[in-house]
Amino acid sequence: MLKDELWFKLREIMLQHGIYDKPNLRIIVEAMLYRMREGCLWRDLSTDFGCWNSIYQQFNRWSSKNKLMDIFKTFVQGPDLEWRFIDGSIVKAHQHSAGLPNKEEQGIGISVAGNTTKIHMAVDAHGLPIDFQITGGEVHELYIEAARREKRFKNWPMIEIYWMPRTSRGT
Repeated sequence: MLKDELWFKLREIMLQHGIYDKPNLRIIVEAMLYRMREGCLWRDLSTDFGCWNSIYQQFNRWSSKNKLMDIFKTFVQGPDLEWRFIDGSIVKAHQHSAGLPNKEEQGIGISVAGNTTKIHMAVDAHGLPIDFQITGGEVHELYIEAARREKRFKNWPMIEIYWMPRTSRGT
């Protein structure tokens, strides 16, 4: 799935972020990428990747320690912020997520469609991702963008133009 050249670069970045270099690290990462690309359930991962539950547990460990987000931020270098595009996509949360004790921490909110999650993405003028955040489905893009400006991008140059879909502007 990953070409050797790309894997060696990614492996070095992962090691810099404190991810242990196991013999099966490449297979675990490829399984995670496969699952994200295909949108399948963890249980439906091919046994060629190993035990699905081990991969799922590793993904959860890295996620809870923000290692995956730190790796993502490593790739965001020198974005062209003349324009910034922001948008959100709502995903209906699985029915079994309804009983989770801390829904807010899991990015699950209640909207007209029921339990939903929203992925807020910001890209630069070239369409390259510079930030994303997961919230409950009822959270508007403008609230997320205001938080981005205050916290994450305060040291970056001022953005000249924002673009967001008409539905997000409330018109």
